Amino acid sequence: MSLLLQPCHNIDPQFTQYLTMLRNLLTAIAISVSLTSIAQHDPIHINLKENPVLFHQTAAEYRALCYQAFNLATLRVKELPKKEFKKNKLAIITDIDETILDNSYSEAQLIKEGRSYSSESWLEWTNKSAATPVPGAKDFLQYAASRGIEIFYISNRKTIEVNSTIINLKKYNLPFADTAHMLFKAKEDTKKARRQQVMSEYKVVLLMGDNLNDFSEVFESGNIEARFTLTDAAKDDWGRKFIVIPNCIYGEWESAIYNYQKNLPAGQKQNIRFNTLKGH
Repeated sequence: MSLLLQPCHNIDPQFTQYLTMLRNLLTAIAISVSLTSIAQHDPIHINLKENPVLFHQTAAEYRALCYQAFNLATLRVKELPKKEFKKNKLAIITDIDETILDNSYSEAQLIKEGRSYSSESWLEWTNKSAATPVPGAKDFLQYAASRGIEIFYISNRKTIEVNSTIINLKKYNLPFADTAHMLFKAKEDTKKARRQQVMSEYKVVLLMGDNLNDFSEVFESGNIEARFTLTDAAKDDWGRKFIVIPNCIYGEWESAIYNYQKNLPAGQKQNIRFNTLKGH
């Protein structure tokens, strides 16, 4: 080790050059490992998630918003005329995470351990089949199924998570918990093709989600202003055809703040958030 740290005398110049290259390589590896550690243990990111997770887990207001959404969904199903059930196969398309299943426990555990979200930590979580129903979700889905409406779960969980998800849904007697009704992510993030697959065979009476991408591809990758404009244009659909469940922990809204530059340094993201705030 001392040869790497001290000047070399009376040895072959080529060997000295080799040692210098080796030292630079070790330094680069050390920096890489350090940056990776910082990314996985980003205190700014972790602290940023505390209040949203606490809102989901402790706020009665969050539960009230969920019940409100599913009560409205129930009303829409009750309003369907009998002839719709006779002449069409009816379906509801719903997202899973933070729409039907509450995964806030996973994020809370990561905060307690000083870790940030990763695909590995997410798979570790879903393999436990330990998520609980979002307030109001179970009663609504069971009611819709009792009326003869099929439920299709279109999720960006990976296809390797289908079995653990079915186990999780069956634990709470959620309807249509089978492979035929699980349309998970194979390659593309967009859900457009999967929605169209259901719509080609069924009349979809409701779409439910916590992310606007759950309703239409037009909301994908738009900046804040574009998402506002598109949301306003669809104002007659909210609460009628589209049922939104609150999620302030994560979502497309978060990516839009950073213009979809997901790998920005934590400090730069903090500056963007600060500059995006509108004061008076």
